Amino acid sequence: MSDSPSHCITTRDLNLWYGKFQALLNVNVAIKEGLITSFIGPSGCGKTTLLRCFNRVNERYDYVTTAGEIRILGKNIYDSDVSLIELRKAVGMVFQRPNPLPISVYENVVFGLRIHSDRKELKRSRLDEVVEAALTEVGLWGDLKDRLDAKATSLQLEQQQKLCIARLLPLKPRVILMDEPCSALDVEGTRAIEELMFGLKGRYTFVVVTHNMAQARRASDECVFMLLGEMIEHRRTEDLFLAPTHPRTTEYIEGRYG
Repeated sequence: MSDSPSHCITTRDLNLWYGKFQALLNVNVAIKEGLITSFIGPSGCGKTTLLRCFNRVNERYDYVTTAGEIRILGKNIYDSDVSLIELRKAVGMVFQRPNPLPISVYENVVFGLRIHSDRKELKRSRLDEVVEAALTEVGLWGDLKDRLDAKATSLQLEQQQKLCIARLLPLKPRVILMDEPCSALDVEGTRAIEELMFGLKGRYTFVVVTHNMAQARRASDECVFMLLGEMIEHRRTEDLFLAPTHPRTTEYIEGRYG
C-alpha cells in the first residue's frame, strides 16, 4: 500500500498481541485526511485495539507487543525519535463516557496548554482567547460563556462530551480518535455529537469506533469492517452498506452474526 498525500494514517502489516493472544492480524489500512472514518464489527474484532494503536495507548501495558508500521502524516510513529507527548498532542482521543476533569470549564479547556507550554507564555488574555475559540468551535460558547467557572462535571453529558473535544483543540491536533463517543448519550446528544463531527471534519481527521451500524452509516464518509482482528473491507460508507464486496461484510450488515 503506497503512501498518498491524501492519506493521514496508513498501516502496513500491523500485528498486535496481548500476551500470547493475537488481536490484530496483518492490518493494512489507509485513512484519508479530513474525513470521518468509522470502524465497525462485532465485539472483540479488534477495532478499539486498532484505534488505540494510532496514539500508542496500548503500549501502556507491558504485555502488549506490536509489529509492523503505522505512518501518521508521513511519519512512522514507531520510529525511535518519535515523542509520545508530541504524538498524543497531534492525535487526540475521546472516550466512551465523557471524562472532563473535576475542575472548572475554563481550566478543562486550558489544561493541556498549561502542561505543554512555557508558563511565561500563558498570559490570561491568550488563555481567554483559547477558551473562547475552542468552545465556539464545539458549539458551547453561547451556553457556557457565563459559566466558565462552573465545575465541568456539573454539565449535561452531551456538553461534557463536547467539552472533552474542546479540551483537545488548543493543542492543535490533526487527528481525533473517538471510541464509542455516543454510547453514554441519548438520541439528542448523539445527534449533537454527530453534527459537531460533520462541522469539524476537514479541519480534523476523525476515526470513530462504533457498534451502532446506523450511526456508522449516517455519520461517516468511509467505513472499515473488521472481524477477528483482520480488516475485511474498507470502502466509502454508502458503497460498503449498499454493495459490499466481501460475503462476510454482507453477513454482518444483514445481521446474521455479531
